[in-house]
Amino acid sequence: MNIVLIVLGILAGLIVLFIIYRFQKVSAQNRKINRLRLDRVRPLYDKLTSGQSADPGDVLPYAENVLTRRLTFSMLNSLNKKELFPEEYYTLIKAAESEMANWLEFPTELNACPDELEHVKRVSIDFDGEAHFSHYEVFKFRVNKPHWAAKLGWMLGVVGPYFDDSEPYMSNETSFSRMDAEGKRTPEEEARWVHEHIAMRLWKSP
Repeated sequence: MNIVLIVLGILAGLIVLFIIYRFQKVSAQNRKINRLRLDRVRPLYDKLTSGQSADPGDVLPYAENVLTRRLTFSMLNSLNKKELFPEEYYTLIKAAESEMANWLEFPTELNACPDELEHVKRVSIDFDGEAHFSHYEVFKFRVNKPHWAAKLGWMLGVVGPYFDDSEPYMSNETSFSRMDAEGKRTPEEEARWVHEHIAMRLWKSP
């Protein structure tokens, strides 16, 4: 009996140590990638905050880049300069595309920006049975070799929920992908899974 308790105690200690290690590692990765993302837009930030004149042409390269698009809008919004953001990138789909790419880039997810990322469709789900819909933007993406996921081909990813009054870049949406090959599930099935297992659980959290 004592041996069993000792073994259980050791296992519990190892689990606690692993959780602490994992938390510290993820926190370090988060800080590192946030610094990288800030560095990507720093030239524009420095120009906007140094008193130099700027126009939408200065912002366009950052809005075109799927990895800098969302942060660029947030920066402009915080500086009361969002009128400089190019109109063609001020859409929910363009915002969701950037959200998806940034989520996939994180080391605990795909650990890379996809080489190809395409919008597939919007899936709308009645979440309360009273014709109140939450909307999910479904994307497909792929990476090239030598990335480990290249063998999977096209994969599905989901961003949402959005609502009828959602504005681009202003929502607290969730990105998620199970990183399975595209043909394994339909866009509707993938959006429904994210709705039930990710979004609804977050809404119910205190």
